[in-house]
Amino acid sequence: MKIFIVRTVTSVFFVAAVVSSFLRPEAMVLLFALVTGLTLWEFTGLVNDSGRAVVNRFISTAAGVYLFMAMSGFASNLTPSSVFIPYLLTLVYLLVAELYLKQADPLADWAYTMMSQMYVALPLSLINVLAFHAVDGDVTYTLALPLSIFVFLWLNDAGAYCIGSLLGRHKLFPRISPGKSWEGSIGGAVLVVAGSVAVYYLVRHYGLQPASLTLLEWVGLGLVVVVFGTWGDLVESLMKRTLGIKDSGNILPGHGGMLDRFDSTLIAMPAAVVYLYTLTLL
Repeated sequence: MKIFIVRTVTSVFFVAAVVSSFLRPEAMVLLFALVTGLTLWEFTGLVNDSGRAVVNRFISTAAGVYLFMAMSGFASNLTPSSVFIPYLLTLVYLLVAELYLKQADPLADWAYTMMSQMYVALPLSLINVLAFHAVDGDVTYTLALPLSIFVFLWLNDAGAYCIGSLLGRHKLFPRISPGKSWEGSIGGAVLVVAGSVAVYYLVRHYGLQPASLTLLEWVGLGLVVVVFGTWGDLVESLMKRTLGIKDSGNILPGHGGMLDRFDSTLIAMPAAVVYLYTLTLL
């Protein structure tokens, strides 16, 4: 009972922080720059503790935070594309540095270092792509698209947990996550479809999005988030099983670490951007 209360309180504060941050672009950028830094610090720490590789924890984390801020500046039209040059030079440094460090397995060091950027930093930085839009030459900020991704992920988790607990019989991916079931996944998808319909009408009523999606496009976005968010959860589960750990950290009471909380986002966010670009709406 105590664990349930702790998880609930943490969830309430977490949701409140994310939702409120999207009310102002400055708050969104600051919060998710912090999230990016904490998640990278956690990921690189897990890699170093595993003994599989040696990653420069400080530089990798700083580079990822810089990428997020650079993407924010570029997407909001505050900075030119040259803002990415320091980030690219940092990646070159991380590659060249292995020539002089004399580590036991430089190939593993390179692989995990680049994975920290591709798996964590890049997906989180794409939040800015959804938040800032160019309309008639002017860049505007909208909370509808990026916030909807998180809402769909939360609805998917809630639906999958409730339906899976009640009706789950057929395992979705028993080798990696024995607790997930096909029934739960379908329940989560149904709840997300209902949520996407609600979001469509809310966006139309309040005019929250410059480039409006049709009802079917919102439903499609919701289903993309369901599929890729579930894969994101499974990817992190596979990573934890490989590393032999239960939680990625303990920064969030009752929920584990930052990777545990944002695992679905890391795959769903790029997929959502690709989907929306495919619709030529961004």
